[in-house]
Amino acid sequence: MNKINTKLFDHTILAADATEEEVAKVCAEAVEHGFMTVCVNSFYVNFANEKLMGSDVKVCAVVGFPLGKMMTAAKCSEARLAIKYGASEIDMVINIGALKGKRYSIVHDDIKQVKKTCGRNIILKVIIETCLLTDEEKRIACRLAEEAGADFVKTSTGFSTGGATETDILLMHDEIGDRMGIKASGGIRTREDAEKMLAAGATRLGTSRTVEIVS
Repeated sequence: MNKINTKLFDHTILAADATEEEVAKVCAEAVEHGFMTVCVNSFYVNFANEKLMGSDVKVCAVVGFPLGKMMTAAKCSEARLAIKYGASEIDMVINIGALKGKRYSIVHDDIKQVKKTCGRNIILKVIIETCLLTDEEKRIACRLAEEAGADFVKTSTGFSTGGATETDILLMHDEIGDRMGIKASGGIRTREDAEKMLAAGATRLGTSRTVEIVS
């Protein structure tokens, strides 16, 4: 069995009841296995950055999580603070209601302003929450993220009605090709799940089951 590249994984801990001790454990696991990032809520960015100091594992912070209904200024402020305290990557949630209401300029500007806050050196992933969208809305969300300058599109928060599916990754890859990264997240629990997502076109995987998958 071929070994999965551990740099394809964002080792994730986003539960509301996650403790400092649990975040520290996830950071230690990420260093041990060489994952790309540890993905945390912005409250834990500084703590995770301290725990990962001296390693090549980065900190990824979620912004506007998990509903995406914050004002754009609030998302930008959260992103700015997360970057200040050590985040190298930002995973933001789009304004899903605005997308479904066909208020595309709001969705575009929301992403664009957060990317402007991130600048060139901070990777921005845009969570479109595929389980709440039609196929056409998924395609529109991908196009808006690309036009707004984002680096990745991401399937899910893992906190809604469903997570990543092979079908959605195929659709997203069909829409954006290799022009952006694609992060599959939500419900990836086994090595088989991970391999299916990668085969469909995912270039990053977000999961809390990372250690089990790569071991």
